[in-house]
Amino acid sequence: MEKLKQAHDVEVIWHSYELRPKGSPPIPPEYLARIKAGQPRLIQLAREQYGVELNRGPSGISSRSALIGAKVAEAQGKGAAYHDAVFRAYWQRANNIGDVDVLAEIAHSIGLEREAFLAALNDETYEAQVEADIEQAYQYGLTGVPALIFNNRYLVSGAQPYEVLRQVVEKVQAEGLGDGEKEG
Repeated sequence: MEKLKQAHDVEVIWHSYELRPKGSPPIPPEYLARIKAGQPRLIQLAREQYGVELNRGPSGISSRSALIGAKVAEAQGKGAAYHDAVFRAYWQRANNIGDVDVLAEIAHSIGLEREAFLAALNDETYEAQVEADIEQAYQYGLTGVPALIFNNRYLVSGAQPYEVLRQVVEKVQAEGLGDGEKEG
């Protein structure tokens, strides 16, 4: 996203989406097998397209606290740093981002006060913001992540090469639809 933001001056607005809502049934073994089978392609894509070595965190965890934490960080002007730090923790250091202590360390590392962050994870205002995002995703018909929506018009689903994202942004900009805003 950084490359896209720098090259095409897009604004990124993150929205919550919960892959494993509370009460979800266990992940079926055949789905886990498909995820595992797709890992080499994902790892190769990350390495070749973005220069990133992936070391994914645990599957099947609840991301609810991480999503609420994002709203807390955004409210304090630290949203971009929080998103980046959470992604790195999960995708590069294999941390369990469902663990509030892990999230508190991440928050502290970007300049948020640990105890205030932990207390805010129970604030109903942030919970409601997460719920509103999830409801919006359902209204869009989204069923997974990443889902990139450009100017509320173009959906790019799944992990895609930079070239695909660049083409969409250039199409949006050529059509004069706005600044190439991306929601995810």
